[in-house]
Amino acid sequence: MAFYIGKEREYGAEQPSALGLLKLRLPFIHYGIEIPDWIQGAILCVVPMGITAVMMDVLGIPFELAIAFVIINNFLYLLHTSFGDPSIAGWITAGIPLYVGFLTGFPEGEARIQALIALQAMIAIIFLIMGLLKGAEAMVKRVPISIKAGILLGAAFAAIFGEFNDGGRVWTMPITIMFGAALGFFMMFSRTVAPLRERYSFFRYVAQFGIAVPFGLAYLFGIMIGEVATPELTWNLVPIPLGEIVSTYSVFAVGFPPADYFLKALPLAVAAYIIAFGDILVASTLLKSTDASRKDEKIKFSVTRNSIIVSVRNFIQSIFMPYLPLSGPQWTAGQVLVINRYINNKKEQVDSYWGGATGIFWGMSFALMLGPIVSLFKPGVNIGMTLTMLIQGYLCGYLGMELLKNEGRLQMGIAIMIGAVLATKGAAWGLGIGFVLWFLLEKEWFKDNKSLPRDVGQIKEAGS
Repeated sequence: MAFYIGKEREYGAEQPSALGLLKLRLPFIHYGIEIPDWIQGAILCVVPMGITAVMMDVLGIPFELAIAFVIINNFLYLLHTSFGDPSIAGWITAGIPLYVGFLTGFPEGEARIQALIALQAMIAIIFLIMGLLKGAEAMVKRVPISIKAGILLGAAFAAIFGEFNDGGRVWTMPITIMFGAALGFFMMFSRTVAPLRERYSFFRYVAQFGIAVPFGLAYLFGIMIGEVATPELTWNLVPIPLGEIVSTYSVFAVGFPPADYFLKALPLAVAAYIIAFGDILVASTLLKSTDASRKDEKIKFSVTRNSIIVSVRNFIQSIFMPYLPLSGPQWTAGQVLVINRYINNKKEQVDSYWGGATGIFWGMSFALMLGPIVSLFKPGVNIGMTLTMLIQGYLCGYLGMELLKNEGRLQMGIAIMIGAVLATKGAAWGLGIGFVLWFLLEKEWFKDNKSLPRDVGQIKEAGS
């Protein structure tokens, strides 16, 4: 049983907390340390390191500062589990290629940083409003399926195009990255491996680490064939130069974005929110299942609490350190990792959900502060980010098509149009064309038409 000095919870109750409705929980006081989750978090530190490659390319942020951004962002994840939200937070990952496309439409330097500030501030406002007004689910339900599917397809196209275009990361180390991608897809999605995960605990355990294992194997392979530079280890703690970050990249340094930047960011912010809401639904489902699996502890998930904390994270970052992947409601891979260990053990082995939920980020954050670990993986950041984007493209693509499986050809055509335009021209054009097509084609203007064929395929069959 984990040791902590606070009072023990009663059977079936929530873990004790402080500050009333804020539900503040601190390590050693309200829950104990779960060493296995710390270790798992430390192993997975290679995942967030991948975003440094994008930040260097798009924003011109040097690696030493980009890794500091990552570390600060990781500690901000702890706002969720420290204030009563059981979600294992993450980025709004599926939209990263869309954010890159949006930002590259602005001149390099301060203008591009201002554009990111505007985008992240708009995301913060949307999450805050939808959280306080409890309108999140209603909003997303009212967005036509063709438009939701189109956004996912656009994110998929953009992710894959971005890696394979002329300046894409694939070509920086093609053999290594293609080897890692093949290995990652095989381990995560293959029909051959799926039965092994169901039958053997070893395969299930390895699968929980997502891209970390294929990344590690591809990284070693790349060093062996000479495509990846041999790492030069540094034996120090990674500095976090807060003063330099604020004096160079904050709103105080680059200035408040012009009003038209916010208007340009609004369509993409809406698209990002629709993507993120999918993560909220997944988190809700997973945590309800978790609560039902362990009767000794009550775990409550509130969409309102989650949305408000996501908003706070985005506000903090938009002001002090605009963060390209944005702040999202859940990191599904990490969520599953913590849940699986929690529900597959009894109270004697894992005392409280909160020990593991915070431990994964304590372990990851401290690992990212260790110079030997960061310098070890630094030459492979392009591998990690490309694997993340290709797998994200795969997932977004089939989720978009999954939404359309019960829809007609009309909705499929609209979704394809939205996806293609969104990936090539940005969210404003993609959403604009999507709503126009929905307005002209999908919306039924005359009630009498309900008895007529509903798409082109049916019209042809009716006339043949």
